[in-house]
Amino acid sequence: MSDESASEEFDVDDPTEEDVSARDRLEAEADRAITEFDEGVVDLLAWVLDTETRARIYVYLRQQPNSTSDEVAGGTGLYPSTVREALAQLHEEGTVDRHKRESAGAGNNPYEYEAIAPSALVRGVVGQVQEQLNAVFNLDRELTDADADDVATEPVRITVDDDEE
Repeated sequence: MSDESASEEFDVDDPTEEDVSARDRLEAEADRAITEFDEGVVDLLAWVLDTETRARIYVYLRQQPNSTSDEVAGGTGLYPSTVREALAQLHEEGTVDRHKRESAGAGNNPYEYEAIAPSALVRGVVGQVQEQLNAVFNLDRELTDADADDVATEPVRITVDDDEE
């Protein structure tokens, strides 16, 4: 092989403009898919937890357990007072656990918060959804079958598997 032909060989370390463009498009699509997935999860959690604020706090605490309210506020971009109020409610409902941060120095030890596992969160909601569905089915049965003297049954049962915490 001559020196001239060696210089014409393809250099794998020097990607072509087309390769870079394709890689950029793939990365952009992957980023978009992740963003849409994250927004979908937050929307679902907002339904489960009543507000988007509470959903964002829950997601943050799943990613960053043992965070203080100030850390949650900084990480979510929410106002600190909003975060403190929501954390108090979430703790009261059992959606987040809290404990005092240990420090060697004197002074205030802030609370650290940790979100419960998603399966535990869903298990709490399942009972409510199940009751509402059964009420709808029983009402429908009563309205469509005026001669029904039998006792209302519970036709809906939702089970949550605890595969992974």
